[in-house]
Amino acid sequence: MVQTPPASLTFADASARVDAYISQFKEGYFPPLLLMARLTEEAGEVARVLAHENGKTPKPGEDAGDLELELADLLFVMMCMANERGISLERGFARMMDKVETRDANRWTRKDGEGA
Repeated sequence: MVQTPPASLTFADASARVDAYISQFKEGYFPPLLLMARLTEEAGEVARVLAHENGKTPKPGEDAGDLELELADLLFVMMCMANERGISLERGFARMMDKVETRDANRWTRKDGEGA
């Protein structure tokens, strides 16, 4: 059953949902290196979908893929990794945005009339 997400979903909400799912199993989270392998696998699946969308013909019988779902799979594994390590993706994302908004503020050509 597919659940409709709330109008606004925070990283904390999503991380809690992932944790509730994983916590019901005795095995719990995968160890860090296995999570890294899963992250790499999911990134490869994103690459496969993008390749199919940009000219590479899927193999006979191969589905072209679903970019939305593959990106969500990648996010799920990232949330597992963050949860397993006790890291806040919300805080990390805010820190990363502050970094790029400061460091890269004048790196790119702005559209007319926008930004600083």
